[in-house]
Amino acid sequence: MNSAVFDDFKVHVKLKLSALWAALMFCYIYGDYFGLYVPGKLKGMLAGDGPLGAVSQSSLVATSILLAVPGIMVFLSLVLAPRLNRWLNIILGAFYIVIMLLTMPGAWSFYILLGVIEIALGVLTIWYAWHWPKQSVM
Repeated sequence: MNSAVFDDFKVHVKLKLSALWAALMFCYIYGDYFGLYVPGKLKGMLAGDGPLGAVSQSSLVATSILLAVPGIMVFLSLVLAPRLNRWLNIILGAFYIVIMLLTMPGAWSFYILLGVIEIALGVLTIWYAWHWPKQSVM
């Protein structure tokens, strides 16, 4: 009997890390979007309530930085030198896991589900960066 084997190729760690950051961004976007449907959320937003308390320019800048970094990591994971790339992915992956753990308590089920996925993506980011393949130098 002749069995066929699916064609496959090795995906470089930089592409894996970039894809993990992109997936994390999608979860962030959907979590924030679905959060608008939570009763009273829009009313609070119109009253000036923000993610870090009362809305101010500085709180929105801080939130923007927090949300922009994963998007920037989609690109940086592809172009940075391996040593810096590896450590940046490990540190930021851990940082965003902590952020999710801090924001999940008391949240609605959809947010907890997305948070668990985001934590898993963060763990994978750290794992792939930690196990970055090495090549022999002669």
